[in-house]
Amino acid sequence: MKLSMNVTSTFFGNVVNDIKVAKEVGFDGIELQNPKMDRYLEAGYTAESVVPMLDGIEVSAYGALQEMEDDAFRAEAERLASQAQLFGAPTLQMCTGPVDVQVVKDFKAGKLAANDPRYRGLLGVPEKELIEKTAKRIGLAADIAKDHGLGLFIEPLGWAPVNALPQALQILELAKRDNLGIVVDFWHFFVAGDTPEDVAKLDPSIIHAVHVCDGLTVPAGEVPDQAISRNIWTGGGDIPLQEWVDSVKATGYDGWWTSEIFCDKTQELDFNLVAGALRDNMQILVSGKPGGKFAK
Repeated sequence: MKLSMNVTSTFFGNVVNDIKVAKEVGFDGIELQNPKMDRYLEAGYTAESVVPMLDGIEVSAYGALQEMEDDAFRAEAERLASQAQLFGAPTLQMCTGPVDVQVVKDFKAGKLAANDPRYRGLLGVPEKELIEKTAKRIGLAADIAKDHGLGLFIEPLGWAPVNALPQALQILELAKRDNLGIVVDFWHFFVAGDTPEDVAKLDPSIIHAVHVCDGLTVPAGEVPDQAISRNIWTGGGDIPLQEWVDSVKATGYDGWWTSEIFCDKTQELDFNLVAGALRDNMQILVSGKPGGKFAK
């Protein structure tokens, strides 16, 4: 069992204190994300200056590559893969798009104008074309990741056109890259209609990470919006967390389990308190044994 802290756990933190907190509360790893890293770099620090901070903790994954127009996508994949390699991450995260949920809501409501500059990706494209074009783009990202000695895992976002496990598995089959896998994210899977039974059937070799997170049920017909549905403490939502954990364990998976949370209330609390509680409760879910001073 290896426990990692996604940096949403310390939502308003920065690169320096995120790494510090992850170490202090007993995480084995940290899942670094580029929004915070970009802030750090834009402030004038170098990526190389992060490396000494990582002494004593592993980087479980680095993300997140997002879908965008082709030239920009290739450049961003190269940039993030280079950073991930520098930080010693084994794998790079890629999200299906569009990442902006409001674009999806506007499209569904018929309010997305043809000249809207926001990235819309493959909204409205027939399913066969959607899968084929997404597989081509993910294949490109997987090749770039492999050039840097990395795996690539895709995260189908619950509001995106590619949002469900069957679609992800089709994409993996079409892309045919040996470094390509998925993340089992409880919330995204839950709102897309995937089930623990579906997860239990997975080949563990394609699971690169697990995001342990919670959320509220999305009303039928609504676009899943994590700002609403995920605004909850882990364990206080509608996702039967133990069932989902057990379904992953049933596959034989033995990799990283990562805390992830988007809760307004916890964002205003002490970083160590939130991160420590997430870590210790995740240990109970995964191992069945209490661990750490924050465990309940």
